[in-house]
Amino acid sequence: MTTPDTAGDSHRVRIVTDSACDLPVDVLQCWDIISVPLSIRIDGRDYVDGTDLDTAAFWQRVAASSTLPETAAPAPGDFATAFARAADEGASGIVVITLSGDLSGTLSSALVAARDAALPIEVVDSRSVTMGQGLTVMACAQAARDGAPLDTVASLARDLAGRTRVLGALDALEHLRRGGRIGGARAMLASALSIKPLIEVRDGRVEEGGRQRTRSKALAWLVDQVRQSPPIERLAVLHAQCGDVDDFVASLRALGRQDLGEHLLIGDLGAVVGTHAGPGTIGVAFHLAHAPTTP
Repeated sequence: MTTPDTAGDSHRVRIVTDSACDLPVDVLQCWDIISVPLSIRIDGRDYVDGTDLDTAAFWQRVAASSTLPETAAPAPGDFATAFARAADEGASGIVVITLSGDLSGTLSSALVAARDAALPIEVVDSRSVTMGQGLTVMACAQAARDGAPLDTVASLARDLAGRTRVLGALDALEHLRRGGRIGGARAMLASALSIKPLIEVRDGRVEEGGRQRTRSKALAWLVDQVRQSPPIERLAVLHAQCGDVDDFVASLRALGRQDLGEHLLIGDLGAVVGTHAGPGTIGVAFHLAHAPTTP
């Protein structure tokens, strides 16, 4: 994806998203994307995602806490503030791209706020999260920067929602156990066997993708998923405090796929998925070049 020459152009479509997209701050600023933060509660204290608590601080507090954090969707008023900012900065319309409506009430908040907005607004469910959502946001920001009208940008977002894949390899089942997603006995057995669970975002939900016996095999599985994929338009790597992320990226580059491009976007896994996935998680997100065919 190319880098914009300028920022802050008026009379064009602006992109609004939420902090679950996990896009780095410099990317948000570069593409003039407005991000509405979720809130995070840790040990009874509330934080604004990315403002009161950055990703590194989030993981530090998670490690020190005996309970899992809780995340909460932005209020409609938070989106209304973002819409007013876009209007003040001369936007002609807004496309809102939220994390999956099956994972959060963020989509509902955006829809409520859009009803009373002064600008024409299209709200789109990305049907994804973390860098899967982020890649869609970036693609739409580029289309908007290139001068695409509101309906074209919104149509692109909906099209990409059906072409987005997110796959991850977890380092342990402890966070799933603490979050009530898996029983304690099963987690203990998996830990004893060094099982590494695999997850996949399917139709807007985080589902089990399989299991591997070691981390190296789990990461090799991710690389194989990219290797076997049909043509790809964009690829990103997401990780949670992973010292081996550079080696993983090198394995992806070694595939020699020309469609992966020269620059891979690498982002930190944030609070929304990270709360349940835990530290050590590595994943990939990409757009298929063509919509998958149904059997």
